[in-house]
Amino acid sequence: MLSCTGKRPPNRLRDHCGYALNGISFIADASKPSSGGISCRYPRVVGMITRTRSITPTRIISPNKMKSPFSLLLLSLLILSAAGCKKDAASEAERMSELHAGDSPVATGMAQEPATDVVTRTVAYGTIDGTELNGYLAEPAESADSLPGVIMIHEWWGLNDNIRTMARRLAGEGYRVLAVDLYDGRVGETPEQAREIMGQALENPTRMETNLVAAYTYLDENLGAPKTGVIGWCFGGGESLAAALRLPNRIDATVIYYGRLVEDREKLATLQMPILGFFGAEDGGIPVEAVHKFQQTLEDLGKSVDITVYEGAGHAFANPSGQNYVEDAANDSWRKTLRFFATNLKG
Repeated sequence: MLSCTGKRPPNRLRDHCGYALNGISFIADASKPSSGGISCRYPRVVGMITRTRSITPTRIISPNKMKSPFSLLLLSLLILSAAGCKKDAASEAERMSELHAGDSPVATGMAQEPATDVVTRTVAYGTIDGTELNGYLAEPAESADSLPGVIMIHEWWGLNDNIRTMARRLAGEGYRVLAVDLYDGRVGETPEQAREIMGQALENPTRMETNLVAAYTYLDENLGAPKTGVIGWCFGGGESLAAALRLPNRIDATVIYYGRLVEDREKLATLQMPILGFFGAEDGGIPVEAVHKFQQTLEDLGKSVDITVYEGAGHAFANPSGQNYVEDAANDSWRKTLRFFATNLKG
């Protein structure tokens, strides 16, 4: 499996290569998650690999059998792109590490128990390469047969007890909440550990996308959720947007807490659900200018978007874990989240 990033080559190279090159043919399918092959999610990619598509090689020919200069050039571009993706993952993990310097995953005021009784269990919501994906499912104790579902994506620390508490808190509002695990069971207890685990996860965006699609499928097909939303904080905020982009016609509501943003207009144009976003004016990792540009692009595209930027709040101000908690901003954003989900998932 190869995950890649980079700039698109000149049209003449792309047109010459097409989708078959010196015996190597590629099949692109944007409607399904990839379980192998070449996948790209970050802006602009090489060769004939198109935005957010999963591409599976039907036959691989060794470099010494590639005689065409274009074949060799394409192979070189793919190798460089893979290296670029790894570098981007390391850079993002480093950026997050700086934002969480001296931090620890202590419970914040967000991690509150629900007002009503809920029941929980660990569930296997899918598999990747034969490995089970295990998540934490919370639902009201007196639940109806059909309840809206919510995919909950953890912070950069991983699926820890504070995220489980958040899943219970949201479930108490009348949802089946599936807290997914994008770290394969690993949890960071220090910024150094979280940086390493997050960096490794970002190196394989296809695996994370497949994980999130499996979570949606579990809520939709196994639990019969009539509507499904997604929410995430920090690292999970970026993956909340990624899930919306991966399932633009299926996710019914997306909540982003200061997550990594996408500026590609063509990608954002695919989104069909309303989007709610929260950001801190003092966030050193996500400039306010980038937030405003993201909002303006969505508005220009005619999308339903509601963005709040809180003065005096930095990164992770509403995280269930950490020492950057800002009570007023966190409480206000949670009230808005509950109202947003009620309108778009229960209405």
